[in-house]
Amino acid sequence: MAEADRVPDGVNPSVPNVARMYDYYLGGRDNFASDRAAAEQMIELGRRMGNDARQIAKHNRAFLGRAVRMLAEAGVRQFVDIGAGLPTQDNVHQVAQRHVPDSRVVYVDHDPVVLVHARALLAREPNVLAVEGDLRDPDAILDDPQVIGHINPSEPYAVLMVAVLHFIPDDAEAAAIAARVRERLRPGCYLVLSHLYEGDVTEDDARAGQQVYSGTASGGLARRGYADIAAYFGGLELLGPGVVPVADWQADASPGEGYDLVKPGILAGVGRV
Repeated sequence: MAEADRVPDGVNPSVPNVARMYDYYLGGRDNFASDRAAAEQMIELGRRMGNDARQIAKHNRAFLGRAVRMLAEAGVRQFVDIGAGLPTQDNVHQVAQRHVPDSRVVYVDHDPVVLVHARALLAREPNVLAVEGDLRDPDAILDDPQVIGHINPSEPYAVLMVAVLHFIPDDAEAAAIAARVRERLRPGCYLVLSHLYEGDVTEDDARAGQQVYSGTASGGLARRGYADIAAYFGGLELLGPGVVPVADWQADASPGEGYDLVKPGILAGVGRV
């Protein structure tokens, strides 16, 4: 099928899209030429910095699966995935329902392409819902009648913000979003979060990455330091090894030395109220 035949109304395929770029990193097919071109620029930039954007994306996806599995095994049966991105293998509901068959999942995204794909995939999944929502307004998401009707906020649930907060360029706004999500969590609830980490990156390379993403629908990209990312979990009990490179996060790992915080990449953590 030609690309023009599968463009949803209101979508400009000539403008790169972060969800479709991520799909390309993961080896998916739901992307356009503009997405592939932008993603290849980031892959080349990663090579100069000594890492592989595709491998980092795969590690990030694997972290999501490990975190959801851990929470499902701990008895959590409700998940709100903010900035869910395009459906791929081992989505949140698939991982959770392998361990708790009646798990309920809400996928949230503001991207019409994501929502079209998600709703098509989930049409026969009664315990899974896809709704439109903006990361910048977590209260609107958590107070959405569809969300409240699908999960029970009085019971434990997990909010997932995996590789999305770095698309909020303003540091204060990103911190405020994370703080508001934490405030909404009740005892027994969890925050699962990963975020681009600046590491030992040059100003030129940081600027080059920002330039690529400034041409996307998201409008920008922020790499932040360890302290900034760790602060998103402020007041929560960190599980496993704490906030570490995404490939190193394991549910049964312990905090300690030896994690590589020099190379740029993605840091991840899971916190509990």
